[in-house]
Amino acid sequence: MNLRSRIPKSALGILFAAGLLAGCRRSPAAGMQIALVPKLVGIPFFNAAAEGARQAARQLRVGLIYTGPTAADAGEQVQVLSGLLARRPAVIAVSADDPNAVAPVLERARSLGIKVLTWDSDARPAARAWFVSQVDAETLGRRVMDVLAREMHARGEYAIITGALTASNLNAWMRWMEVEQREKYPRMKLVAVEPGNDDQQLCFSQAQQLLEAWPRLGGIIGNSSAAPPAAARAVEQAGKRGQVIVAGLSTPDLMRRYIEDGAAPDITLWDPRRLGALTVAVARRVALGQPIANGMTLDGIGPLRVDLATHTIVMGPPLDFTRANVGQYHF
Repeated sequence: MNLRSRIPKSALGILFAAGLLAGCRRSPAAGMQIALVPKLVGIPFFNAAAEGARQAARQLRVGLIYTGPTAADAGEQVQVLSGLLARRPAVIAVSADDPNAVAPVLERARSLGIKVLTWDSDARPAARAWFVSQVDAETLGRRVMDVLAREMHARGEYAIITGALTASNLNAWMRWMEVEQREKYPRMKLVAVEPGNDDQQLCFSQAQQLLEAWPRLGGIIGNSSAAPPAAARAVEQAGKRGQVIVAGLSTPDLMRRYIEDGAAPDITLWDPRRLGALTVAVARRVALGQPIANGMTLDGIGPLRVDLATHTIVMGPPLDFTRANVGQYHF
């Protein structure tokens, strides 16, 4: 699959063709506003998600408000969400920086008749209708640990640089990384978990400190998109390429150079443009009162796994970017 081109319009619109009235009749979604709130604006991951969301909004004929804090800060995100209440969008979809901090304002939104979704990172389930998840947490966490263990020959010390310590998605992935390590790689040892707050410079500083504090460190997992390129840069500057393995989650554009030169042999993620598009498609469906069922296909993504007990929608399996395929992906 070559993601150089934009998401095909046909892929984003097929499912909803029946929901759009033909000819010059008015769409049932006409005038609908969907607010999409990331953890923070301006980083490549959320820029790509916004691109997919905007294209989906155009295809589905809904309005899109894309806004968020400029830093991964729960207080700033609550302020952004509070400001949206006066605009009364049909749906607010938020990637929660802190599941507890955002819950009161989300509950207030619901009391005003605004539908509430989470995407990328969940809030307290009672505060939202659906969680649009990019991937199954267990699958992702285990896969990242398997990559690191393979490159470290299943032994030695490793550390994790995550995003915000409060982020529910990052914490879930880390839990499964640690479970996989304990179950399958007992000769490996986690020595530190440090927050990078989705800031590449902070992640770089954290990586430098880890390399100094743990001279026998054999690997660093970057648990948010900013961390792996920062860790790979720190490893290269320390002259430890090949000695300290970098694994984790990031975009191919951020990691291409490090993958091609061997500093990070295998990086895992998904297409954030599809995540943005899927979130808008789900939001429109929820606003119109349309059902969501396990196995259904939205915007060409393929069959979705829908857990009705937890009201979670899983987009699909993760992607692995390697030297062999990273040139095919551009986001």
